[in-house]
Amino acid sequence: MDPQLFERIYETVVRREPTYDGIYYTAVLTTHIVCRPSCRARTPKAANVVFYGSLQEAVSAGFRPCKRCRPEEGGTLRPDAVLAAQADAIMDGRFGSKLTLKSMAEELKVSPFHLQRTYKRVTGQSPAARLDALRTEEARRLLTETAAEMGEIGRAVGFRTPSHFAAWFVKKTGLSPTEYRSKHNEGGNQHEPKPKPE
Repeated sequence: MDPQLFERIYETVVRREPTYDGIYYTAVLTTHIVCRPSCRARTPKAANVVFYGSLQEAVSAGFRPCKRCRPEEGGTLRPDAVLAAQADAIMDGRFGSKLTLKSMAEELKVSPFHLQRTYKRVTGQSPAARLDALRTEEARRLLTETAAEMGEIGRAVGFRTPSHFAAWFVKKTGLSPTEYRSKHNEGGNQHEPKPKPE
């Protein structure tokens, strides 16, 4: 399994979130028990965990279903949600690079149309909207928590030139990067305008 995807799923195990219930199953090497990611039992160490895409795979590998979270009840594999989770892992790890729908689709071995349609059905938004949200969040963080130059921040979130970054940031937040940084430093960021609609 891709390390970024593993980390993403393991984080939901730590927080006992049901995000990946029925999509992946948490097999614990030390107990030979397989659980839902959201199981309320004590969180296993990451080194002792293997994720399986189906309960059948885990059982075939010698793990027995947990009596506490009962993964065999209603936990069907949803391939569409798996594809969306894999796309999320790519975006989370590489939003600072030139990611496109086409390049992600090629990596995931599906058509761009299928990825777009499936991702939107599962998450309620397009991959482009999610990528924009990740970039906006990171740009805001870098502007308020670091003294990095605008060009450097732009490159960190996937823009080659400061002017492209600035135009995009204004569209997303209603403020230029410089204005956003100034307002935040003055403690006036509570008055910042709402993001402009797409």
